[in-house]
Amino acid sequence: MTIALAQHRVEAGQVEANVDRAVAAIERAAANGADLVCLPELFNVGYFAFDSYAREAEALDGPTLDRIAGVAADHGVAVQAGSIVEDLEASTAAGFSTPESVGLANASVFLDRAGELQAVYRKQHLFGYDSAENQLLTPGESLPTVEFEGFTVGMTTCYDLRFPELYRELADEGVSLVLVPSAWPYPRVEHWRTLPRSRAIENLAYVAAVNGAGEMGDDRLVGRSTVYDPWGTPVSTCDDGPELVTAELSPSRVDSVREEFPALRDRRL
Repeated sequence: MTIALAQHRVEAGQVEANVDRAVAAIERAAANGADLVCLPELFNVGYFAFDSYAREAEALDGPTLDRIAGVAADHGVAVQAGSIVEDLEASTAAGFSTPESVGLANASVFLDRAGELQAVYRKQHLFGYDSAENQLLTPGESLPTVEFEGFTVGMTTCYDLRFPELYRELADEGVSLVLVPSAWPYPRVEHWRTLPRSRAIENLAYVAAVNGAGEMGDDRLVGRSTVYDPWGTPVSTCDDGPELVTAELSPSRVDSVREEFPALRDRRL
């Protein structure tokens, strides 16, 4: 399977321009033979645009994801649509299951090659350090998985990387590939390099961590989107500018590593 991480520029509050960049990245990745394209966290509104969250919040069938779904279907490529600020009341009214009937959430979705929504993951660990996220958003409660191209795929989001127990839950569900849309800023570059790599090593799984690019006010994203293999080896990566990071993944690689080094069988907790 060919995966593409779309590290595109994200401007605070500039939804139309940001979605245009995401669409262009999906189209380019599909033209290059990608089977799955992953977008950054809050790729449409921008993570640090806290004053835009309520104004730009959408239901899961809103205009942003509707457009991304259309592009996925047109090009026959699956898309892990980063995340959006979800209007829980609007999603509830549209018939979606939500953790609360009102409020906002940081929602990531997996769309199949036909543009059909297969899973919704709402960020469970909300950032509190110098951030308004945990004041504005409702945490998610579920941890869905998706079967795609021989992989059992799980999703987490950015700050979730600091909570390894979440990834153990995914390992218990047989997950072999974890997708991690993020908006990781400077100066915590070494954390960004270390945490997804650690989650790959601990769980003997692929981890694909996709970040955005660019500046939002005083904050600048570190980029460096990277795919790690089940040994924690970087398969493909980049610097902090806009880039399309591609990698070839194999389900049998996960199986062989877990057979060669069966650490998960030795767990006692």
